Amino acid sequence: METDLWAVTGILLVAALTVLIGTFGGRMSRYTSDFLVASRTVGPRWNAAAISGEYLSAASFLGIAGLILKEGPDALWYPVGFTVGFLALLLFVAAPLRRSGAYTLPDFAEARLGSVRLRRVATIFVIIIGWLYLVPQLQGAGLTLSTVTGYPLWVGAAVVAVIVIFNVVSGGMRSITFVQAFQYWLKLSALAVPVFVLLIYQAGEDAEFRDSLGAQAPPFFTTDTTVDVETDVVLQVESPMLLEATGTVDGLAADGPVYWAPGRHQVAEGAELRFSAGSRVPVVAGAPVDNEDWLQPLSSGAMPLFATYSLIVGLALGTMGLPHVLVRFYTNPDGRAARATTVVVLGLLGLFYVFPTISGVLARLYVPKLLVSGNTDAAVLLLPGQVLSGWPGHLLGAVVAGGAFAAFLSTASGLVVSIAGVLSTDALPGRVSDFRLAAVVAGMIPLAFALAASELDLSQSVGLAFAVAASSFCPLLVLGIWWRGLTDTGAAAGLVVGGGLSFAAVLPAALGVVSPFWEALLAQPAAYTVPIAFLTMVLVSRATPERVPADVSRILLRLHAPDRLGLSQDRGVARFGMTTVALPRTKGGRHRR
Repeated sequence: METDLWAVTGILLVAALTVLIGTFGGRMSRYTSDFLVASRTVGPRWNAAAISGEYLSAASFLGIAGLILKEGPDALWYPVGFTVGFLALLLFVAAPLRRSGAYTLPDFAEARLGSVRLRRVATIFVIIIGWLYLVPQLQGAGLTLSTVTGYPLWVGAAVVAVIVIFNVVSGGMRSITFVQAFQYWLKLSALAVPVFVLLIYQAGEDAEFRDSLGAQAPPFFTTDTTVDVETDVVLQVESPMLLEATGTVDGLAADGPVYWAPGRHQVAEGAELRFSAGSRVPVVAGAPVDNEDWLQPLSSGAMPLFATYSLIVGLALGTMGLPHVLVRFYTNPDGRAARATTVVVLGLLGLFYVFPTISGVLARLYVPKLLVSGNTDAAVLLLPGQVLSGWPGHLLGAVVAGGAFAAFLSTASGLVVSIAGVLSTDALPGRVSDFRLAAVVAGMIPLAFALAASELDLSQSVGLAFAVAASSFCPLLVLGIWWRGLTDTGAAAGLVVGGGLSFAAVLPAALGVVSPFWEALLAQPAAYTVPIAFLTMVLVSRATPERVPADVSRILLRLHAPDRLGLSQDRGVARFGMTTVALPRTKGGRHRR
């Protein structure tokens, strides 16, 4: 494959700017609180941009457009769910969580319920969720670099891991706050500018071509097209067609014309399919074949009704339990600023998700070959070059490639910081040097797993982390903030049952080791794992009332009292020269039991 020097230049420029901004922020980080929570000095607008930059991951930048290309309106629940989760955060969690004065989710769990054992369980789930989310970021980076250069998938993953670890080690939370705020606006521009240009171009197309998306017919190739099949695929054909193929097709060696009757056809990895202009596009089995069906929700059965409802639950409630998102609310000065931050985030996310949705629709017109290869996550990357020839297409492609790389860098940075914060405070003494060591561990271990999910859609990969987060930390936060009867035993039981059940369900589905009959039930388990987690916490807490903290009234008052009353209490920090020491709390937190 010929390397796209324009796209490589865009990626290198984004990487260089990320390192420079991170280095600048790192010069301002001197104390442990700088590395963990940016010394709680980040204002609402700046923090909202940083949260949005962190939250808009590979699933948002590449995966949404790919799912729209393949599934149509059924995939719109992904951006809706990703966004509505912050509404739940605004209503139930943001301000009380900030008033808790915690540094991490395990810190909050212990401060609320006074149990070191619960803290350890929470630590394990923070690491699991963080790594589940980090793997698709590395996967997306490998896909991006491989698409524009032809390099192996591991190269992009390694580049992102090295840059992220460098920035986190340099300055921790304060450093990546600058990086993530910058990268939100970069990602928004990298999608918005090409979309506006392509819409103007599409407006000048032939009316019949523009209206073809609503026709009762498959999409068609406008030019002679060659498709390289990189993984084994099963394609669905609705009407007889003739093509040329090289490789293994339907279990037979082919090297020339091939006739396909209506039905499903297997194409092996490494095959090359050649279609003439005007040929109908076969699609991956399970996706809508006709454009008219593609426009109708739930028409193809690609996403059953149960899976749709379960997806909504998982995404909306999973946001409330994502450690790398929640830790950013600790950086606000107070609860009021945390609530204001969430409102701004809602606006920034709503604006962003308009553009990957439009990109997916345009890809159905201009890059239908991705429906054949199944590599729909590359739609955003290939769209500009497919529509525009010459330097305009190369320039827009470079902008998109740079924005995609920014998506991986910003989200991976937040994940590494959240994992490193937990490891450094729970498994290590909690010094700056311990945070830096933990950051290296947090960033390097997921590299070993990044390629294992290489055949899974990015949005679906991220959905695994959302399902576990919704079934573990969401019940802990909601009940811990709003129910005085919660006990440490009940919370621990709910974490293990809900989080463990969701992880046990989604992992086999992600690896493709279950039958299609069970896949819908297992791939989207939040509809039953979240209620089970809530129910477990409530029932076990009811059975252990003696474990309710004696000072629960004082703790809940601190969480809910307005900031102007001055009842919120941050974790005490003493500074001795260049050394920061966390002081023990008198009535809550890490030193209670």
